[in-house]
Amino acid sequence: MHPAATVEVRLLALPESTPTTLFAFLEVFSAVGIAWAQITGETGQAPRMQVRVVARERSPWRSPVGPVIAPDLSLEEATAPADIVIVTDLDLTAGLGDPARWRPEAAWLRAQAETGATLCSVCTGSVVLASTGLLDGGEATTHWAAADLMREAFPEVRLRPERILCASGPEQRLVTGGGPGSWEDLALHLIARFCGPEEAVRIARVFVLGDRSRGQLLFSLLGRPRHHADAPVAAAQEWIAENYAMKSPVARMVARSGLPERSFKRRFRAATGYAPVDYVQAVRIEEAKHLLETSDIATDAVAFEVGYDDPSYFHRLFRRKTGVTPGAYRRHFARVVRPHIA
Repeated sequence: MHPAATVEVRLLALPESTPTTLFAFLEVFSAVGIAWAQITGETGQAPRMQVRVVARERSPWRSPVGPVIAPDLSLEEATAPADIVIVTDLDLTAGLGDPARWRPEAAWLRAQAETGATLCSVCTGSVVLASTGLLDGGEATTHWAAADLMREAFPEVRLRPERILCASGPEQRLVTGGGPGSWEDLALHLIARFCGPEEAVRIARVFVLGDRSRGQLLFSLLGRPRHHADAPVAAAQEWIAENYAMKSPVARMVARSGLPERSFKRRFRAATGYAPVDYVQAVRIEEAKHLLETSDIATDAVAFEVGYDDPSYFHRLFRRKTGVTPGAYRRHFARVVRPHIA
C-alpha cells in the first residue's frame, strides 16, 4: 500500500471500553512522523496519522476502570471515510450480554468497511467486530478468556484464539488481535502497512515496543545530537555523516578542521560529549542498524558498507553497543515490520 499524506484513524469507544489500549493507540499513532524527528533531529517522509475517538454520542463518560473517555466525534458526525478503524478491548466481566446493543456501532463499522477502511480489534473488541457479520466465514482471534463467549455468540467465525494477530477478508482488511498486549503488534503492523516499515521501526525504538527480553540497548540511538556553536566541530559532524565509511576518518576530520589534533579532540568532546573515535563508531553503528532494518545484505557486507574491513571486529563492536549480534538485531526488527499474522 502506498503511504498517504495523512492516514485517518478512528478509535471506536463503547461504554464497556477500557482505556489502556484506547489511549495507547492514541499516543503512539499521534507520534508517527513526529517523535523520531523530535528525538534525533532527523527529518523523515513518513505520513502523519490523524487519530480521532468515535462513540455513539460525544458526551464523555467514565470508563469501567475509572478514567474518563471523551470522544472527539459521534457516530453521526464520523461519516467521512477512514483508513483504519479499531475497536479496543471491552470489560466483559459480567458476560457478553446481548450483542444487539451495539447495533448502531455495527452499522457504522459496516459503512466504514464499504468505503475501504481496514477494520481492526484488540482483545475482546473482537466481539463488536463480529457483531457486524463481517467476520463470518473468516478467521479471527480474541482474548483466550473470551473464546467460549465468541464461539457461542458467533459460531460462523472461525476462531483462532492461539494467534496474536489474525487477518481475513478482502486484502486482509479485517485484523483481530488477541489479548490486550496485542495492541503493540497491531499498532506496528498498521504503521508499517500505511506509513512504511522504516517508520514502524522508528516508533518501535521510540516507545521500546516489541521483545524487551534483551534490554533496551538495541532500541536506543547512539550518538544523539547535542546542540552547540563550535563551527569546526559542526563541520566535522556534517562531513562524517556522509563519509563515515572512509579510512582514517578521525585523522581526516582533524585535517579538515585546521586545528591542532589535541585542540580538535578536546573541542569535539566538549561540544558533542564524545571522543571523535567514539562518535565515528556511533555513526557507523547507526548506519549499520539502518541497513539491517531495511535490507537483506549479509552482515559481513554491512560491516564493509559502514567502514569496517574486519567483520569479526564489527560483530564484537555491534554487540557491545547494542547488546545483540547484527543477525539478532535484524531478526528482531524484521518481526516488528513483518509480525506473524495469519
